[in-house]
Amino acid sequence: MKKCIVFLFSLLVIFSLCAQPVTEEAEAVTLNIAALKGPTAMGMVELMETRGDDYSFTLEGSPDAIVPQLAKGEIDIAAVPANLAAVIYNNTKNVKVIAVNTLGVLYLVGNGEVEIKSREDLLGKAIYSAGKGSTPQYALESILSALNLVDGKDVYVEWKSEHAECVAALLNDTESIAMLPQPFATSALMQNKNLSIVLDLNDLWEGINGSPLITGCLIARSEVVEKYPRAVESFLSLYASSVDWVNSNNGDAALLIEKYGIIKASVAEKALPYCNIVCMRGEDMKKALNIYYNSLYSLNPKSVGGSIPGEEIYF
Repeated sequence: MKKCIVFLFSLLVIFSLCAQPVTEEAEAVTLNIAALKGPTAMGMVELMETRGDDYSFTLEGSPDAIVPQLAKGEIDIAAVPANLAAVIYNNTKNVKVIAVNTLGVLYLVGNGEVEIKSREDLLGKAIYSAGKGSTPQYALESILSALNLVDGKDVYVEWKSEHAECVAALLNDTESIAMLPQPFATSALMQNKNLSIVLDLNDLWEGINGSPLITGCLIARSEVVEKYPRAVESFLSLYASSVDWVNSNNGDAALLIEKYGIIKASVAEKALPYCNIVCMRGEDMKKALNIYYNSLYSLNPKSVGGSIPGEEIYF
């Protein structure tokens, strides 16, 4: 009888062990995370501060510094411009979009009495902007097209190499406007009291397209997603919590943003409410990105790598 009980107990132990979920190798992996010094990294600072030992974080000034590292497998997850995610996918088929992390950050800034309340208020305006060949250009061109405004006829877009040049041109031409992203727009307003935001291009985009403007997203190497799905899910959960904390604690978040060399705390605190930092996943992510990619593709197929990505791009 005792032998029977011992045998049954042993079976129960074996079955209970078999019922335990298989421990994924990913639980021990240290994911390498890269982001740009701007809104795409600002949402991560709480995660960087509290879980810095669990991940390896790299902050770069340009996507050009991230793409080669991603290709070499030195980066596992990266925050990049949304259109660049499509370009990388179409060229390599080796990444997955795992979340949208930044909605629209573009604003039109003007001098003193300049007001933009309708399409007619834009007629004849010079618009200074940096970011030719990237998200700002494609977003602006899409909006102008939707408003039936022709560059060189109805408005006059002049591309500059840096945002600071746009501000300088704006100050010399008081009837003009400049398209500036956050947090640079807030920094410009803090330095020049005569400047103000005259139009939120993000609201305008959403009114035209019925979906938010997208600036950035998180992508992961396909190999990482396939091999370590739980680690990717865990990171996304922690990132979502970090975003919530940053959006709810602008003052404390600003201090961390300065600590990690992104921007000054004084600018960050004022800019955060306008940075539209999110962690959008699932169907909302797919819908917003599909509308965004379709809009860009209709203007310039090269802006998304030659074709609109299908379902396979999404995690």
